[in-house]
Amino acid sequence: MGKPLSYQAPSDSAALSVRPSPPSKSGAWRDFIAVTKPGILRSNLIATFAGFWLASQWDIQYLKLIWTLLGTVLIMASSCVFNNFFDRDLDTKMDRTKNRPSATGSLSPRVVLWYAVVLGLAGFAVLFGICGMEAGIFGAVGMFVYVVVYTLWLKRSSTWSTSIGAISGAMPPVIGYVSASGQVDMGTWLLFAMLFLWQPPHFWALGIRRMEEYRAAGFPLLPVVKGIGRTKIQMIPYIALLIPVPILMYVYGYTGIVYMIVASLLSVIWLFISLRGFTVKDNDAWAKKAFMFSINYLTVSLLVMIFDTVHK
Repeated sequence: MGKPLSYQAPSDSAALSVRPSPPSKSGAWRDFIAVTKPGILRSNLIATFAGFWLASQWDIQYLKLIWTLLGTVLIMASSCVFNNFFDRDLDTKMDRTKNRPSATGSLSPRVVLWYAVVLGLAGFAVLFGICGMEAGIFGAVGMFVYVVVYTLWLKRSSTWSTSIGAISGAMPPVIGYVSASGQVDMGTWLLFAMLFLWQPPHFWALGIRRMEEYRAAGFPLLPVVKGIGRTKIQMIPYIALLIPVPILMYVYGYTGIVYMIVASLLSVIWLFISLRGFTVKDNDAWAKKAFMFSINYLTVSLLVMIFDTVHK
């Protein structure tokens, strides 16, 4: 399975030190958009919409849907900006992140920090004030896990960062669902399971492709610490556990049979691709294929879920 690879953790002082940049730098509007990680926001807004739609079962409160999407995107944007603030020194060590405005200094640390705070306060005002207590609580859980547990703690110290951090990534559809339904039920947990189980194998595929970058930055990602073979093994149970989720969605009457068939088939194909990883010679090509399929898996699954939600 490959010998575990060496890893040397970055010091907390290096991770939290202030980069030397002029405090007067306020940045261009593109910089303010970039630090919110718009790609992440777009994909999670689809998940939030799907959760709201699933709970509404075609009886849509459109105004509340708009407020839910707004509150969720503000909370997610705030979390991403906090992440950029705390990771600004480490981001300079990776090609994928070295051009972020918080890493280059085009936005000063003070500006980035206040931007994160303002976005977060606005998001909580919308979720707690308009979308309901449940939506606000799940939003707070997502932000706490991403900013404190993942960014400040596990990302710098443990291979568990990806698995535990997946809790925050599973919150958007949950927020949408509880905002529409006003309750926490089986639908809440099935949506949580879907997004939670999807994230680790998705991110580990990227981690295998970018392993040397993560090693250089000092992140204890699973492929860096335990090796590619061990990472492939740990991807399997997450993907396998995705298979019963759409089946349960259908059994409990949330979606129709079309979603069950399509999502289950996609999970089986993804599992097959992952199992093929044990026989391939080109890990980079295989990881790219697995990563791209995981993106398409989520997009197609959510879209089919929306259109095949049961009418009641």
